[in-house]
Amino acid sequence: MNINTDGQTGLPDLAQLQQLANAFFKALPGDAQPSVSLRPEDHPNATAMAGKIMGNGGPPELTTASHDILSGQSGMAPQQTPVVPQHPFSGLQTPPSATGLGASSSVISYVPLADLPKAEDDRSGGTQHTSANGGRIPASVAGSGASPSHLEQGQHFDIKDPETGFPDANLSGTSGPAPAPAALPLEQDQPYWADVNALLKQIVTPSFAPQLPGFDAAVPSYYFGNRPQETSTAFRQQAGIPAFDAHLLKKDFPILNETVNGKPLVWFDNAATTQKPKAVMDRITWFYEHENSNIHRAAHELAARATDAYEAAREKVRVFLGARSANEIIFVRGATEAINLVAQSWGEQYLHPGDEIVVSHLEHHANIVPWKRLADKKGLKLRVIPVDDDGQILLDEYAKLLNANTKLVAFTQVSNALGTVTPAQQMVAMAHAVGAKVLVDGAQSVSHMTVNMQALDADWFVFSGHKVFGPTGIGVVYGKEGLLNATQPWQGGGNMIQDVTFEEIRYHNAPGRFEAGTGNIADAVGLGAAIDYISRIGMENIGQYEHFLLEYATGLIKQIPGVRRIGTAAHKASVLSFTMDGYSNDEVGRALNEEGIAVRTGHHCAQPILRRMGVETTVRPSLAFYNTCADVDRFIEVLWKLRKKK
Repeated sequence: MNINTDGQTGLPDLAQLQQLANAFFKALPGDAQPSVSLRPEDHPNATAMAGKIMGNGGPPELTTASHDILSGQSGMAPQQTPVVPQHPFSGLQTPPSATGLGASSSVISYVPLADLPKAEDDRSGGTQHTSANGGRIPASVAGSGASPSHLEQGQHFDIKDPETGFPDANLSGTSGPAPAPAALPLEQDQPYWADVNALLKQIVTPSFAPQLPGFDAAVPSYYFGNRPQETSTAFRQQAGIPAFDAHLLKKDFPILNETVNGKPLVWFDNAATTQKPKAVMDRITWFYEHENSNIHRAAHELAARATDAYEAAREKVRVFLGARSANEIIFVRGATEAINLVAQSWGEQYLHPGDEIVVSHLEHHANIVPWKRLADKKGLKLRVIPVDDDGQILLDEYAKLLNANTKLVAFTQVSNALGTVTPAQQMVAMAHAVGAKVLVDGAQSVSHMTVNMQALDADWFVFSGHKVFGPTGIGVVYGKEGLLNATQPWQGGGNMIQDVTFEEIRYHNAPGRFEAGTGNIADAVGLGAAIDYISRIGMENIGQYEHFLLEYATGLIKQIPGVRRIGTAAHKASVLSFTMDGYSNDEVGRALNEEGIAVRTGHHCAQPILRRMGVETTVRPSLAFYNTCADVDRFIEVLWKLRKKK
């Protein structure tokens, strides 16, 4: 068999390589199986040969044959460039272990789709399809219950209908051309919305949905049939990043391999805390193994390493937030401590009886309690921005609250209980127009959307590391540098002073004046690694994928009678709070847990907004980029089973 190689990468055509492998499967001694298997471990000799072809090396007995193939003596075009090992479906290069370098071994450099084998080289008899830049595209799985990712389908194929996009006549049920794929989710140069709309009626009534009275499956109530705004295609192509692959990224999170009650874990509690990639764990381990020391003011090597790592993490946060200076970044324990810092430093210093603080009805307790305590202590007035029945800020009412006595506005960018995205930039500008300072709680926004402090113009912005795939016990206060330096510190101790006598204390400028004592050095470094990780994926890619996933889940849950969604704002992040007739929220949570699905039930430390919506508690699934449509389908199936019981 002649096997052509791509002139750019030197890789064999994958379809022909598969044919070659199948020939080996049948011919090599000891490899014959009683039934067709695609697991590499079932075909050790063929796998070793394929590994040698792909540049992974192989056993000595295959060296000569492999050399003949690679050198062209077996009718194969000679290699032009060294072959880099690649994931067989994704085209992603696999590097050496990155332990301790702040990068997981599966967070890897991307090969442009244009460098993958071209469709015209396919001689397998099937129809191959290419993206606009020439990459091979397997069949779409939109609406099938599989992930909208198209690159990792080898992880969830049906042997009778593999849907890998690589036709194989040796597999039962796969002879003939592959089904024509629809354009792919998140590949905006080939819109997939028309395909999604065509599939709506197929997925409106899942196979597990009971035919209940009053349930009209013929009338879909999806609201996401419009093509999303084009944002990230050019970015991905320029960076050489293929379409988003949640299945591949999920492998970077060891805990997602856990089983709960014998079922694979589905983590839908991301608004409470996100899981951590191996990159973050490796970086923290490396710190303790090679850099552990207290920081600043030491002459020895480990202090220099620890200081460099800590301050490098501060710079990563600065870039992540779009701050002007690293001096505007203060490390704290989390968003709660961050808000208390502002209340007990700036608030204590600058607010006086009769001054007014404005918060929104959407707030987490962490952005209510510190201000209420301060108001009670100093004779301040706390005023509340109302929301409509969908959970959206009423800007006209907000405007009426602002006056010359308004000294501070504090609000969330994304509601943890409803998922509402607030018009933060407009709200900041309105507050500044009356001379008020503004604190924005970004705990729920930084993992879902790009934030930029120079565009937002908030005076303070706070978030927690554990909400953005970093460690617990670390968080950030961003503050404008001049404002921070004009504010007295809230804690005293070492590390934050220039000079101490019994008569006078002189403090460092920010950020040092707000970091008394030994900070959480290792977890600050871990937060830097988390920022590295999500920055490589791209926040635009994350936001676009999560938007699709939320729309997918919303479209399915709307079809279940008796489910009331709490929070239906037009602009939402990945939160899907609900209640279910006939069941307490804890009963729903326990039923989901029995199937390995983790959701949060309760008031979510946001009692005022839930009471505004007429409930005390909700069930709150919250999504992240490592969740898939298959995860959503498992969740929806449990709800249908509960519905069928009552």
